[in-house]
Amino acid sequence: MTTLTNPFEIARETLRLLATRRIPPTPDNYQTLYHEITGTKPSAASFPEQQLRSLAAALPKASPDQLRLARHLDEAVKAANWEEYKNHLVEFITGLADSQKLAWSDVISDLFRQWDAKHPGLTSARKREALDHVLTSSGANPDTLFSRLQSLLRSWGHGKDQEKSDSVEVIQPEAVAAPTSLPSATDLLPELRELFAFTLETAIATQLMESPQLSSDAKVLANDIRNAVSPAQLQEFLTRLKRFAFKLELLAEDQTELRHSLLSLLRLLVGNITELVLDDHWLHGQIEVVKDIIDKPLSQRALDDAEARLKEVLFKQAQLKASLAEARDAIKHMLAGFVDHLADFAEATSDYHDKIEICAGKISSANDISELEGVLGEVMRETRTIQINAQRSRDELRSTQQKVKESEARIKELEHELEATSDLVRHDQLTGALNRRGLEEIFSKEVARAARRDTTLCVALLDIDNFKKLNDSMGHDVGDEALIHLATVCRETLRPQDTVARYGGEEFIILLPETPLDDAVIALTRLQRELTKKFFLHDNEKVLITFSAGVTQMQHEDNQATVIKRADEAMYQAKQTGKNRVVPAEYSSAR
Repeated sequence: MTTLTNPFEIARETLRLLATRRIPPTPDNYQTLYHEITGTKPSAASFPEQQLRSLAAALPKASPDQLRLARHLDEAVKAANWEEYKNHLVEFITGLADSQKLAWSDVISDLFRQWDAKHPGLTSARKREALDHVLTSSGANPDTLFSRLQSLLRSWGHGKDQEKSDSVEVIQPEAVAAPTSLPSATDLLPELRELFAFTLETAIATQLMESPQLSSDAKVLANDIRNAVSPAQLQEFLTRLKRFAFKLELLAEDQTELRHSLLSLLRLLVGNITELVLDDHWLHGQIEVVKDIIDKPLSQRALDDAEARLKEVLFKQAQLKASLAEARDAIKHMLAGFVDHLADFAEATSDYHDKIEICAGKISSANDISELEGVLGEVMRETRTIQINAQRSRDELRSTQQKVKESEARIKELEHELEATSDLVRHDQLTGALNRRGLEEIFSKEVARAARRDTTLCVALLDIDNFKKLNDSMGHDVGDEALIHLATVCRETLRPQDTVARYGGEEFIILLPETPLDDAVIALTRLQRELTKKFFLHDNEKVLITFSAGVTQMQHEDNQATVIKRADEAMYQAKQTGKNRVVPAEYSSAR
């Protein structure tokens, strides 16, 4: 038989053989005949995804190592990576083999030797009780039993210090501790169990609302630890807790991966927004807000700030859209009117030409000048009519054109306002800190958050020392640069949850949530030190900038005006006592 080389001829011959031999046209049969015709050998089998998944699903998942193996095998199947699948299996089986190579002979020899030896405070009955406990709690697991026996023997042979270090692993304080420690441990055990259960129910279960199964497992564990009173129950709880912790680790990894994927998607969308519009000036502010949120750690404050800025921009965009619609309607009206007037004018012009031709005929047939008088009057009358129509059309077109110009001017004005609003809605144009409007919004939110969480909120008012002298001696431009420098140092030094706002002139307001008054004073003092380290340069010359500050703590009876007034009074006290100081304002003294 001649060996075929053309793929089309090979395929045709393969189909012919399938029909001749009456073989079902399955992919395997087609592949067999194909290689028979070409005289080649079948290639390696495709990746057996279904079989490997079945194998991974059939493996036990009773321990953290087994759960980790199942996860690695599943990832290898998803990637269709046979080498990775094989390596994980080999590594796991090798680890099992290594764990079986335990020096049991040494442990048993040491057990007999320690059993016959005399140890202060340990009788044969106590040794037997401790050994029975280890065998009962760990007999099902050779690795755990080997480790517990080693710990027990070390506790017998190396004194109290070693005994304390191994007692956590053995989980049997009654077998190795001094008799005087037993009542204390027994008294604390119920409180520790309740504390553990409370942590599982409140601190863990409530954070797993998006994972109902894990949340339910945490509540079951909390109930188990409340009811665990024997060492065996504690050991069983510890085993289940390790499995639960491993599941939490997997969940944390999945959530981290999901968060990174969402942020990558958001970065991709933001990076391509400008490709969707011809002019991206209107979107500049929104894009910068979203970029700031992506690049920095997420916080409720940043999201609230972005929401407020975007709402203002959307409002301006709605105004601009309405003006654009108005201008579009005006242009449509102008074009429609122009067409109507053009049609009327054409019709009038046609009539005019017809009448002029009639008048021209009359003039040609006139015998004397007296007959021309009526013809000339008719010509003048028709000419005046067509002139009036042309003038009216011109006036209407000019009026419409003026309306379009006014709409265009309004659109440009709104465009400038929108571009400025995108960046400066709630922020000071010079320093980038919040302005008074932004301060009012964030102040109300911080007060509500402090009341909801029952935490403290401190307010500081700082004023640059000798700022007028700086302006007079070096100029207002240098003063502006000094304000920018101060705002920058504040943002770099303070916490992300702290708020910096320009209150007016050279005065700044700082909100310090969840901060007692003493800690707020320390924070402002640290800010003063940082300001002296990060000195301000003007023409390569160091210019020392200092500030005086007053700090006070928000009270239930306070509002924005009263608390800022109290901070302002403390700031003036700092000015009067030497400047470059931080003075706290106690609420009681202020009243």
